[in-house]
Amino acid sequence: MSKTIEIVVTPTGQTQVQTKGFVGSECRQASRFIELALGKRTDEELTTEFHQQASQQQSYQQRH
Repeated sequence: MSKTIEIVVTPTGQTQVQTKGFVGSECRQASRFIELALGKRTDEELTTEFHQQASQQQSYQQRH
């Protein structure tokens, strides 16, 4: 899956930034400049990909 950042602007002016194809916290790094430009974040919903990577890292660290 290719990495994409989708920005949705509603008729009322609210914005939503959605990342796709990123693993773990790299989605936050990739969209940071957009969030800074838009202003204060009011909500965050993490994707399945974010949680899967976090679980894989913890599993790896516990084995070593």
